[in-house]
Amino acid sequence: MTATSHVMTRFTDGLVHAYDFSSSPVESAAPSVVAFPIVEAVEPVSHAVAPNLRRAVYATADEMACLDREGKVLWRLGFGPGAEEPYNAVASCEFSLDGTVVWVYRPDAMSGRGDGLDHWLAVDAETGGVVAQAELDCAGHGGHQFVHPDGAHMLLDVGEGQDGSRVYRGRLDRSVIDLTVYPWTDRSLVSLAPDGHHFMTVHHDQEDVAFHAYPDGDVVIRIPVESFGYDPDEAYVEWAGGYLDADNAIVTIGGETEDEQEWYQHHLVDVRTGQVHGTLGAQSSHAYDVRPLGDGSWLSTDRNDRLCRHTR
Repeated sequence: MTATSHVMTRFTDGLVHAYDFSSSPVESAAPSVVAFPIVEAVEPVSHAVAPNLRRAVYATADEMACLDREGKVLWRLGFGPGAEEPYNAVASCEFSLDGTVVWVYRPDAMSGRGDGLDHWLAVDAETGGVVAQAELDCAGHGGHQFVHPDGAHMLLDVGEGQDGSRVYRGRLDRSVIDLTVYPWTDRSLVSLAPDGHHFMTVHHDQEDVAFHAYPDGDVVIRIPVESFGYDPDEAYVEWAGGYLDADNAIVTIGGETEDEQEWYQHHLVDVRTGQVHGTLGAQSSHAYDVRPLGDGSWLSTDRNDRLCRHTR
């Protein structure tokens, strides 16, 4: 399940479902839904939908494809030959804010592909042609992309397993990706504020959450796990949650019971002051079952795996 702003995609039963929550009021749980059938028997590793909901893209280990609503493949982009059994390498695809570009993170190093470097591509959404690409100084297992509301920039978080995470900022300048590398390897990008003025990271060792000024990345507030009322030897900050709105964020704390059952609690934090304002409710068994939309509402799933929208 992936989300960009108020549009979310999920893959179930051979369909990429696109949910547009921007077309319904915050008080409504019923979004507009569009389904894109994937005719081939493939399990996409990532998927995204254009802002106008007219086409979708999905990535596998070997390629990316673009579909219309009838399931017709409009174009394909092959990734090139790689290892027969790639080592836990997951590509990521995401549309730009205006829908004209598809940004693709390709984990080539772990896939045994090409020159052993990961790549970030900007692809023409209409034709599938590569407009620009940048080499990345990382060897990631997967990446998460965040569309900046300025309409020009994309942020990319690349997870390198035990080696940490790398965070990049990119902007397409004609046929070149203007690339900025943030100077840390121990923080994972979790969420981008809806106004684009700051972003949220979690330490690789999950000992704290931090909020950074955009674009420079200077830390404005850092909150350790003990500030949420937990013993740091028994609880940790999960790589989950995000901005509920421009001034508040949901921070997820995890741990285990005496019976070794995982638990998660979702806390509300004022990103201006760092003050913790309680929780969203009872503990849950899933860290990623709370997905903020940035407008004061968040999504979860019920026992039947149906999306539910909530507000404070």
